[in-house]
Amino acid sequence: MTSIGVVGAGAAAAAATYVLDGAVPSAEVTVLEKSRGVCGRAATRRRGDVTYDYGANYVKSDDDRVVELLTETLDSDGLVDVTEPIYTFDAEGTVSEGRDADDHKWSYRAGLTQIAKRLLGETDATVENATRAETLVRDGERWRVVDTDGGEWGPFDALLLNPPAPQSAELLREAEWESEARRDLAEAADAVPYRTIWTAVLGYEFELDRPYYALVNPDRDHQIGWIAREECKAGHVPDGESVLVVQANPDWSVERYDDDAAENVAELADLTAEVLDDERLADPEWTDHQGWRYALPDEGVRRGAVDDAAQADLYALGDWVAGEARLHAALRNGLDTGEQVAYALE
Repeated sequence: MTSIGVVGAGAAAAAATYVLDGAVPSAEVTVLEKSRGVCGRAATRRRGDVTYDYGANYVKSDDDRVVELLTETLDSDGLVDVTEPIYTFDAEGTVSEGRDADDHKWSYRAGLTQIAKRLLGETDATVENATRAETLVRDGERWRVVDTDGGEWGPFDALLLNPPAPQSAELLREAEWESEARRDLAEAADAVPYRTIWTAVLGYEFELDRPYYALVNPDRDHQIGWIAREECKAGHVPDGESVLVVQANPDWSVERYDDDAAENVAELADLTAEVLDDERLADPEWTDHQGWRYALPDEGVRRGAVDDAAQADLYALGDWVAGEARLHAALRNGLDTGEQVAYALE
């Protein structure tokens, strides 16, 4: 019996697991996920009748294979497309038309986590939530994983590594695997630069009438980098209400990351009111927040280091391997990695 381990249940890991379940039907796949949910930074929360995506905001239709996966292969019930455009704003908060290059901007009525839930739901994989990998162990030609509670998983014929590059680098540095490939991949992953993003979610009991779905600050010269209107996603926000997902720019996020959350939210609400020129927005009815220390990789990992580790049946995957901080890129990388693993196990 072939056994495959997956560390992390992000979008790439879910896509790879989906491929492996079909390509290697005799394999037992075990996914170890530190959180209680799946889909990583494509994260969704609910508050009463409100649903909001507070990490990645949507999936772009920039990859034909991912488009086919979402619209034809998987159950597309509840898939929603944001049709309103994306505008820009500058350092002074001046809003302009200008950025709507995306053909489609997809989410689900139940939120973006549906991507991983639907992919994994099509498989016989075992997903172990609240299980944080601590040590990777190479035993001869196979792998084991020890979690932070001392539990052991495996042995695995192949191991897939999906956490963000800095966390993957830490696992590799501490791995019980004497290999130049381990050291090389750890150094390469450690070198991937990341943007930190602090996010506020602002809820209002009135409708916000604007001609756009979101505003982006492309020059990164404002304290806010992104403001999105969740009510533009069908099924997310009841009629007569508005929900804004506000992402601070990386410099602000790093500087304020550990500051009082309520103060951070209040400042971002004030800044949002200024950009949207509506003083009501400074006083939301309810709020939420999330700090993403490793939100967006600015570069991809050195490919040679990934390929060398794969020779020992250790496969890194995710947006940091794809080299593009986009959900569709992570999904495509997962699909491709799943096929690579299946071919190697033949």
